[in-house]
Amino acid sequence: MNKKYELITDDFVTIDNRKLYRIKALRDFGDVRKGAIGGYIEKEYNLSHEYYAWVSEDAKVFENARVFGNAEIFENAQVFGNALVFGNALVFGSAKVSGNAKIYGDARVCGAAIISGDSERY
Repeated sequence: MNKKYELITDDFVTIDNRKLYRIKALRDFGDVRKGAIGGYIEKEYNLSHEYYAWVSEDAKVFENARVFGNAEIFENAQVFGNALVFGNALVFGSAKVSGNAKIYGDARVCGAAIISGDSERY
């Protein structure tokens, strides 16, 4: 697999004793250009290297959460727990998606929304 981003190990934030690393695009994909600086993820599992999924600005994805497909997480949004965000879904603003929540299709989660538990939005 051709990786689309790398973790910047000297640029991180700490949440609940977890280090989240800023990401940097290694190649062009979708609207993201090689060298673009993204948001924060805890580990590569959190953001797929396939398709156009991306985390940008000060958004954070951590624990066992996963972002894939063409989904985008941006601004100050957080995705964590076992949450999945995929398809063409967008999570932004100061929204939080956690637990076993699934956000997919053309769903938009924004503002100060909190989606948690076993919720599904599409």
